Amino acid sequence: MKNFGFNRMSLALVAAALVVGCSSGVKLNQPPVEDKGAASTNGGNGASQSGVAPVDLNATQGTAQGPVDVARIIYFDFDSYSVKPEYQSVLDAHARYLKSHTATRVTLEGNTDDRGGREYNLALGQKRADAVRRALGLLGVPESQMEAVSFGKEKPAVQGFSEEAFAKNRRVELTYH
Repeated sequence: MKNFGFNRMSLALVAAALVVGCSSGVKLNQPPVEDKGAASTNGGNGASQSGVAPVDLNATQGTAQGPVDVARIIYFDFDSYSVKPEYQSVLDAHARYLKSHTATRVTLEGNTDDRGGREYNLALGQKRADAVRRALGLLGVPESQMEAVSFGKEKPAVQGFSEEAFAKNRRVELTYH
């Protein structure tokens, strides 16, 4: 009988360990996204250290549409998905364009820097893309014209482990199609 109680306790400890081990460490409990906008600076590419090809922030896409001479990248602070007030004019320009070109769709690609785990960064990238989607929605852009996706840390704009490289990778890119 004593052995039966020990087995039940062992089973309970194993089950508790599995629950703790499988739980996500993703914590994104920050203030809600405010209706604030974006402006951007395009950066250059750093030297590759991980073997992943960086994204060329200065490249123009062959069939890219969208407002002319308006930034297509919105940058974020570390561990944040709040759209900064300085990006409002960029969001306004994209919203005006999308509302006047109703057949055009935009993909909002959320990205993060290299710090943090894969799961956390995918969640944070999605929160960033969703924040831009909500901001554009508040400006009157229909949901049917927007898609928010996350690449997490898998699509770096700049390789490297400096704060400058990290800052260029914490972004949402607006890709028209």
